[in-house]
Amino acid sequence: MLASHTVRRASKIGPSRHARTLTNAPTVAVLYQAIEPPVINGVRKPRKPGGYQDSGADIVYTLQQKGIQVIKADPSAPVSSNEGWTFPDTEEGIYSAVHQGATHLWANTILFSSHPLQTSARLTPLADKIYVVGQPPGLVENFDDKAYLNGKLAQIGGFTLPKSWLATSENIQQLVQQVDRYPIVGKPVRGRGSHGVKVCRDKQQLLQHTKTLLAESPLVMLEEFLAGEEATITVMPPTPSDPHHWSTVPVNRFNHDDGIAPYNGVVAVTANSRVVTEEELKDPAYGKIMRQCEKVAQLIGATAPIRVDVRRFSPGSDFALFDINMKPNMTGPGRPGREDQASLTAIAASAMGWDYGTLLENILEGAQPLSVFRNYSNPF
Repeated sequence: MLASHTVRRASKIGPSRHARTLTNAPTVAVLYQAIEPPVINGVRKPRKPGGYQDSGADIVYTLQQKGIQVIKADPSAPVSSNEGWTFPDTEEGIYSAVHQGATHLWANTILFSSHPLQTSARLTPLADKIYVVGQPPGLVENFDDKAYLNGKLAQIGGFTLPKSWLATSENIQQLVQQVDRYPIVGKPVRGRGSHGVKVCRDKQQLLQHTKTLLAESPLVMLEEFLAGEEATITVMPPTPSDPHHWSTVPVNRFNHDDGIAPYNGVVAVTANSRVVTEEELKDPAYGKIMRQCEKVAQLIGATAPIRVDVRRFSPGSDFALFDINMKPNMTGPGRPGREDQASLTAIAASAMGWDYGTLLENILEGAQPLSVFRNYSNPF
């Protein structure tokens, strides 16, 4: 466990953090992604195969092991199965969970402004009584767009960002001709994991890859390749007992596949990630980027963890923010055969002495009433 020394109180890297005590005993139902995300500004975020039922089952099982009351869609779902532990995020699925006694809905899914959690009239009479774990749908719809969020951060200033461009079918030829330094990363503006992310090392590669992405979406993000060390930082949300956004200790990423960290469904993050050491944390670049990550969460009003991927421009340089994730993967060990499935957030939590269950308890404490959840407004 790392001791706290170079990072301020809000970084929570020492043994001072303990399990939270929930004042009212919750009954939790976890939602999985059953609804295909809509097209937003011409772009559709890819749906995850399985709809996050794997991490949903991990969450339900582990909360149950912690003594928290849970409701399963299928009470007889076997511990080895991903299915049956969670409810679909359709209006019927959500209402079924509430009808069966759920007081807290864990939105382990991708949300958007037309999602039933936001729009269902059947849930409106219960909006002050039902609590939600997750980001407000309006927040996700706005800030899952990497180009939009990065643009706002650049306007505000005070954030370290890579150079980037937006490519369309109309300007791609001109943009490629303007790029005079490679490598360049091409990626979707509403991506999932490493889907569609590629390091392009010359004009031909960049043009070909961008055209491939433009066949899926009318807008593609091009970004300067950051050649230095990569890390990821989870920012935890405010809770009644700790009303601040705060960064967990950074997790270093290594063993990249052609410059890109591989999708965790292909290579478990436990095989290519580690918590930075106490000695490494003495580098002020870490503290600087952690403060920036906290500021992002504060600006957008995050009500659940976000995870920010950062990378140095070159060895020994400052870090830049290059990917801000509204819904970090939340898999974790507990169920048989899941011992190597700790998410990046769970790996970071372990540096504070938290097991996966304690991490989930702390996230649960930050649940917001559905009425507050629905009333979110874009700060920009």
